[in-house]
Amino acid sequence: DDVEDYESLKKILKNIDGVFHQAALTVVQDSFDKPKEYHDVNVVGTENIFKLAHKNNFKVVYASSSSVYGHKNNIPIKETESREPINPYGQTKLDDEYLVKKYSKMGVKIIGLRYFNIFGKGQTLEYAGVITKFLDRIKQNKAPIIFGDGSQIRDFIYVNDVAKANLMAMNCNESNLLVNVGSGRAISVLELANMMIKISGLKLNPMFTEALQGDIEKSHADISLAKRSFGWKPEITLQEWLNGTLK
Repeated sequence: DDVEDYESLKKILKNIDGVFHQAALTVVQDSFDKPKEYHDVNVVGTENIFKLAHKNNFKVVYASSSSVYGHKNNIPIKETESREPINPYGQTKLDDEYLVKKYSKMGVKIIGLRYFNIFGKGQTLEYAGVITKFLDRIKQNKAPIIFGDGSQIRDFIYVNDVAKANLMAMNCNESNLLVNVGSGRAISVLELANMMIKISGLKLNPMFTEALQGDIEKSHADISLAKRSFGWKPEITLQEWLNGTLK
């Protein structure tokens, strides 16, 4: 069912204790071409869930995004940083956070998890992050392709750790939080490419192409609030996962 369809959601979201709301359009570059579609799914759809949470008294844990911050020089990024998204996708996630404020005042229990760069097995290439794209190239014995000069900083967080954050947020006593979910570790895209090539044992050099529109320069989470609020911390490091995947 479509999150934009309030009537169909109304039939499903009854007699429940909570909803994990992960539905969204997430491709930054596509959001420039389809801003209305992104708004309808990511904002209207999210408000539908919040409306029903208010009506039927359930808690919502939903996917926000580190993209709400935009360009930040002050890293690692704390939740108190200003929110200045630089692409339409990030703007939809900020609009959702304004809705959190509105519905929280009405007594709805909502926790928004600001995901940083999630990685893990099974990501499709269409929606994939840079790790999946690099893996795909390296497994074909091809050089990974870097957009821009590779100096962009990223914070990669394993999908299983993200799933645990969702469960812990739902089960905790906190009700109105917007909280970072990242690894708390920073790596540049060029360092990532070189790390993956090294682990693979192949003789490759990264290739460079033009930077992507709306690409954030520095993304690195301060994760102390998640630890304090519901005792979450990541357990699997990027290097560990790559070692298991590439060797």
